[in-house]
Amino acid sequence: MAPVLFFESISIPVPRKNIYRRLGFVKGVTDIPAAQQEEIERYIGHASSLIHLKGAGLRMPITEIKDARILLPDGAEFESRQLARLLANCSEIVLMGATAGREIMDAIEKDATGANVTRAIVLDAAASEIVDASLDWIMDYFNQSLRRENRKLLGKRYSAGYGDLFLETQKAMYRLLQLDRIGIEITESSILIPEKSVTAITGIKAQGS
Repeated sequence: MAPVLFFESISIPVPRKNIYRRLGFVKGVTDIPAAQQEEIERYIGHASSLIHLKGAGLRMPITEIKDARILLPDGAEFESRQLARLLANCSEIVLMGATAGREIMDAIEKDATGANVTRAIVLDAAASEIVDASLDWIMDYFNQSLRRENRKLLGKRYSAGYGDLFLETQKAMYRLLQLDRIGIEITESSILIPEKSVTAITGIKAQGS
């Protein structure tokens, strides 16, 4: 099994379109007054200055897919019929995790208490979309090396707590990815801390399949 790859500094373009969509604005449909847009852009810029993206990725073989269970070499297993169907034609997976860091969460929590609720909402939306986009960056990183093998990642990724993949799966992912190395903690109830931290699973397939 390959070692975990750690990304101490991830730099990505700000996904403005997704941030605005999360805030409830639809391009070409929602009319945003100039003053309001200026305020939102200012808060997005502030969010970007507080976010320090770090990530981790791990390529590993699948031992067996049996019914709704995906078995991994170290004895870990993921139970999900939806994930098993997604990975049906894959012999390997990539686990990934990323965090926006603690500073952005401190700012959101401070503003949400009443200091500036509007800014808190924008910071929260920006942090969510930016950390999610960092998983796209990690997938692109793996795809660059897989291309030499005439292989690539699936276009979809799957996260613990969604569909029928239990949130508790995150404990195994946390351990395998050694997410403590990038400043992430995990609670007894499988919640990642800082809050703007995410994990995901995808499969590896042959080009053209």
